[in-house]
Amino acid sequence: EEEEAKLQNGGFFPCPAGGIPSGTALEEPLRSCRLQAERRGGAAAESPSPPRSPGGDAGSRALAAPGARSCRDRAEPAALPPAPLGFTDVNLNSRNTYEVSRRRSAPEHLPHGGTAPAEPAPPPQEPAERARHRVGIAGAGSSFAEFFTRNFFTKRTKELKPAVQSAPGWKLFGKVPPRENLPKDSKIIQQEYEARTGRMYKPPPPSARRKNIEFEPLSTTALILEDRPANLPAKSVEEALRHRQEYDEMVAEAKKREIKEAHKRKKIMRERFKQEENIASAMVIWVNEILPNWEGMRATRRVRELWWQGLPPSVRGKVWSLAVGNELNITPELYEIFLSRAKERWKSFSETSSENDTEDAGASVADREASLELIKLDISRTFPSLYIFQKGGPYHDLLHSVLGAYTCYRPDVGYVQGMSFIAAVLILNLEEADAFIAFANLLNKPCQLAFFRVDHSMMLKYFAAFEVFFEENLPKLFLHFKSYSLTPDIYLIDWIFTLYSKSLPLDLACRVWDVFCRDGEEFLFRTGLGILRLYEDILLQMDFIHIAQFLTKLPEDITSEKLFSCIAAIQMQNSNKKWAQVFALLMKDNKEGDKNHSPAPKS
Repeated sequence: EEEEAKLQNGGFFPCPAGGIPSGTALEEPLRSCRLQAERRGGAAAESPSPPRSPGGDAGSRALAAPGARSCRDRAEPAALPPAPLGFTDVNLNSRNTYEVSRRRSAPEHLPHGGTAPAEPAPPPQEPAERARHRVGIAGAGSSFAEFFTRNFFTKRTKELKPAVQSAPGWKLFGKVPPRENLPKDSKIIQQEYEARTGRMYKPPPPSARRKNIEFEPLSTTALILEDRPANLPAKSVEEALRHRQEYDEMVAEAKKREIKEAHKRKKIMRERFKQEENIASAMVIWVNEILPNWEGMRATRRVRELWWQGLPPSVRGKVWSLAVGNELNITPELYEIFLSRAKERWKSFSETSSENDTEDAGASVADREASLELIKLDISRTFPSLYIFQKGGPYHDLLHSVLGAYTCYRPDVGYVQGMSFIAAVLILNLEEADAFIAFANLLNKPCQLAFFRVDHSMMLKYFAAFEVFFEENLPKLFLHFKSYSLTPDIYLIDWIFTLYSKSLPLDLACRVWDVFCRDGEEFLFRTGLGILRLYEDILLQMDFIHIAQFLTKLPEDITSEKLFSCIAAIQMQNSNKKWAQVFALLMKDNKEGDKNHSPAPKS
């Protein structure tokens, strides 16, 4: 009987006896559901539907079915035993209207006294006719709203099954929780795949090769022990043994190279520690004994031997200043005067055009001082690997000031390319004013003055003196150079202009400067002969172009021990004549030649 009553009511149980009490306000969706139940119940009883109030809403009219009857005409089935209600799905679309789907949710998924969402918001005010219509269909006793609310709008409990989440009709007035798309673990995904496909994944067994190898080279050489792919024929026993032997040989060679490099590193470290100890002990001697008694001890044999071994960096600048001297009597105040003049010149260059500055051609002072503009171009090329003299570096402005002040101090010399390297080495070892004093006195030496003033006759005499000792010490290489007509000016000019600071590594160039301050210009040419002796075997295999390129840019791996051993092997004597005597004879011969070629005086 219960099932038959449900079929007659369209899947719903009839309303309780007594109808709906008057004055009970139903929410819009509840009223839609009630009207649906009434119309379906009326269709089952085959009785005409009561007339609707003209004030009813359009949504209720659209949901009404023909032949429905009201709830008060169906009070007889109220005596049936209570059972769970059936309910059609009602969804809330984006325009806040309600749609009733024909799919009915299964009532067995909702337990008696089940859960319902939170209470809905109060409904909007309705027209008077619609309210009167609701009052007309209401009755006495337990109301339909109370029964409906008691079954569907109670507090949510934990007895709700997950299947209810799939029925959107039960979530009409509540907040539907979002789907929990939590990231799955790889093992869970693998298990789901195995359960779905029925296949079991077996990881490949770990390879048992090369378990007891002590040395693993960091390269692909160990791939020789790998087995071939499955689509290729397997290795034979002989081939596998041969590959094992080749691999062992490669490992042994790698071990030998590693041991050799380790010994080399240890040797370098031992030499460095020994050098640091020698420098530390020498510094104590220089500070406590030599420098306080400079004039009396500078020419002694002990001091000259310590000088040859190299000056400690902490006393290098001081010893250079004392060795070079200050014959020009330059003071720090004089440096400030010429520096201010240089700054004025730079300011005038920025305000006026270069045409006005170089208007008057000739050997005037203004022309020489105009070389201040060349300093900016040359500073950026000074020790570019150090990045301290380039624009923005810590010593850029300092180097610019020293060179600018010297250009104003010696306008007869001006600025010549190569001076920036000499000034930079002095700045690295001396204060600003002391560096300028040493720079000006160093460039006042006869050899440097001849080269920087481009005195061709004096430069040729220095080249000739160099060739005399070149032929004396390295006759085979001298003849090789002669065969290609390779003259000393091709490689010596760059060495002398920069005092080897551009051609040699900086630390090695500073050691050359140490002995140059002790022996003077003679050591510059002796160092050149030492470089030629060091690379004699290589130079004998080269032609003109390669020799010029090689001597212009010397190898970077040159060491001070090798170079100074070759310099020590150079004998600066020719027929029991030293450098100064040979150079004086060349000067005398040159003067006599000038007298012989001079025109006879008129009578």
